[in-house]
Parts: sequence; C-alpha cells; structure tokens
Amino acid sequence: MRIAVTGGSGKLGRTVVRELRAQGYEVTSLDATGERGAGFVQVDLRDYGQTVDAILGVDDRHTGFDAIVHLAAIPAPGIVSDIQTFHNNMIVTFNVFQAAQRAGIMNIVYASSETVLGLPFDVPPPYIPVDEEYPARPESVYSLTKHLEEQLAIELVRWNPQLKIIALRFSNVMNPEDYAAFPSFDADAARRKWNLWGYIDGRDGAQAVLKALELDVTGFDRFIIAAADTVMTRPNAELVAEVFPGVPLTRELGVHDTLLSIDKARRVLGYDPQHSWRD
Repeated sequence: MRIAVTGGSGKLGRTVVRELRAQGYEVTSLDATGERGAGFVQVDLRDYGQTVDAILGVDDRHTGFDAIVHLAAIPAPGIVSDIQTFHNNMIVTFNVFQAAQRAGIMNIVYASSETVLGLPFDVPPPYIPVDEEYPARPESVYSLTKHLEEQLAIELVRWNPQLKIIALRFSNVMNPEDYAAFPSFDADAARRKWNLWGYIDGRDGAQAVLKALELDVTGFDRFIIAAADTVMTRPNAELVAEVFPGVPLTRELGVHDTLLSIDKARRVLGYDPQHSWRD
C-alpha cells in the first residue's frame, strides 16, 4: 500500500510513519510542520483545497495513495481554546475523510480517543474494565469532537458501502523516555484515575494502525487501543476500591491488567501489545 499519514510529525505519527516504513510500505507524511524532503508534504489540512490536492498527488513526491491514516489533530483538551479545538479537529477530519473518498481511497484508519469513554471519570464509569459497548460519554469539547468524528464516520460508510473507516480509541501515548516518571504515580491513586491508569506505547499504537489497515472489511468499527497493563505498581483491586468504590466489576481484574479493555482489538484486529514500561 501507498499510505498517507496525516499528523506524521506528531508524537504518535512519527512512530507510525517509522513502523509502517519498516514493514515495507510507501509512506508520506502530510502535516503542517515536519522535516522537509522525500516522504513529507507540508499542507494545511484545515484548507480542503490543499487537502484534496495533497492526497491526489504532489509533483516529485507521490502520485496518490491507497490508504489514509489520519492522526492530525489538536491532541488533547486544554491546549488551545475550546472553540479552536472544535473548529480545527472537526474541519480537518471532515476534509480528510471527504478528500479520501473523492480520491477513491476506501481504506481509512484514524485516531479517535479514550476520552469518549467518559474521561476524566469524575462521573464513575458504568463498569470496570471499560469497553466499546456503552454509549460515548464526552466530557470535554475535545472529547465531543472525537465522538462527533465517529458519528461522521458511521454516516459516511452508510452512504458508501465500499468504504472502511476504523476508529482507534488510543490511550495516553507514551514513548520509552516517558517511563521514568511512572513510579511516581503510585503515591496518589487519584493522579492517574482520569483514564483508569492506562497508557499506550507508541510502538504498539503503530502495530494497531497496521493491523487496522490490513483488516479486510468494509463499514465502520471502533477499538480501544491500550497497553496490556496499567501505569501503576499498586494492584488493580486496591486502586479501584480506593477511587471507584461501588462501580461494578465485569470480571476479575488481574493484578496489573489494563482496565481499558483491549479484548475486542485482540479478537478482531489481532492486536497484541508487545511493550510495557515494566520492561
């Protein structure tokens, strides 16, 4: 496949670009900033004309794509104003989805977010571990955009039965250099309760992207993508009893098993996280 990665210069994007290239794919990063040269096209994805033009082809860079990995976004709440977050993320996602279809690209994988599960869980989750089965519970403008992007994808694949859009609800992306801070989380269980003590190693995030790209399906689906464990050395039973007493448990939690269920991603995508901060 010839693959475009929007936001290829971002924290997760850099790893995704590297890992897809290592698998032998021809990858071009589409982003507002990045290292100039082969494999990078500078484009303002808020501008639909630039977006569709860059996806269709750019002299001396590429002649089109077979698949799109859409990661470009303001990546979290509170970085910029709420209205800027909404306008940027919604417009950019619509532009990319629409331009991809105009270019005949039917394979789209994109970054949704764990935040649609109800983060920061000031209202406790309906049960633990959380999964994809309960309705979205956006609690911030950023999360609202991620929920609306999923709704957009649902309608687009209804209109076009040949289209595949897979939403990956990534947990908090970490690189190996980030792991030095993890032992400090144990002192206060509430410090990382906002996402049930979850995270995702960027390399495993890239694995999930690859599995989703290679999945031979049509339509829309969504998957939680997290590491297999939590950020804590304290056991899950202790953490949940302290921070979320009374929340129903749907199964035995395991001592350090992720509380962001990746069962569906394992079953459908073949996702198998390989990296842990404990290593």
